[in-house]
Amino acid sequence: MTTKYDQTGVSPSRETPVPSLSADLLVSLRPDQWTKNLFVFAGLVFGEQLLDAGAVARSCATFTIFCALSSAMYLVNDLRDRTRDRLHPVKASRPIAVGRVSPAVAATAAGLLLTLGILGAFLLGLAMGVLAVAFAALLTLYTWTLKEIVILDVLAIAIGFVMRAVAGAVALGVAISQWLLVCTLLLALFLGLTKRRQEVMALGADATEHRPVLARYSAALLDQMVTIVAGATLVSYAVYTTSPGTVAGFGTDLLTLTIPFPIYGVLRYLMLIDDDRSGPGPTDILLRDRPLAACIVGWGLAVATIIYRPFA
Repeated sequence: MTTKYDQTGVSPSRETPVPSLSADLLVSLRPDQWTKNLFVFAGLVFGEQLLDAGAVARSCATFTIFCALSSAMYLVNDLRDRTRDRLHPVKASRPIAVGRVSPAVAATAAGLLLTLGILGAFLLGLAMGVLAVAFAALLTLYTWTLKEIVILDVLAIAIGFVMRAVAGAVALGVAISQWLLVCTLLLALFLGLTKRRQEVMALGADATEHRPVLARYSAALLDQMVTIVAGATLVSYAVYTTSPGTVAGFGTDLLTLTIPFPIYGVLRYLMLIDDDRSGPGPTDILLRDRPLAACIVGWGLAVATIIYRPFA
């Protein structure tokens, strides 16, 4: 019995399978980026609602809503940037850039996700609905305008993270510390600036062809910005854990014991982006670096133990 081969000498049965449209569409939704929406759970944890099943359900619903909204905007972004993405060493393989997901399909999916996300938010309350609309408006403005304006590009991303945290608190009707929001803003700004630095280093002379705003950034300037924001992030977290409001709210000053976790995490992250200049994003670094992931998990467990005192 013989096996038929094509002109390249490769058996048809061993050819690389072509991804289905549904698989390509799922990739275009960027589920790996949904980790950014975990910030909606800040209100659940720091609002001391983690053991309330109803609160957990509302937080999960909020997470789902923001995943839908962010995925809709990813589709819109990929549609707009598909020509530029073909010049990028990594983004060139995105289904929309390659052409495996048509503009019509992507636009339809984006519209559906946006509609469902906003409707779902209004079902959780008027304030949540307004926040969802504002979040979608911010991402739309970023896609079409702000991403081309130096500094405002990363600041817009950081504000999006703050809106996630605020939405998580609004969904539960709990207050969230202003210092915690400042920490969120600075941490997101830190990650955004380091991502810009990675893009400048990875793309080199081709950087402006992919993202014109990179012409206004230099590695030296970004290093200065990253240093300033990294320090501010750690200081703001230290102030949050030691502030009288935090100590009185949780009835303990033990949150100060968690300060070493963000110090290690920030320094570890800086070391990783300095060692690897191939341009991995924050999510990629988190998923592949076990010490950094362990640091985040350790911080979460320490915070939960101190706030909820399960052994008291």
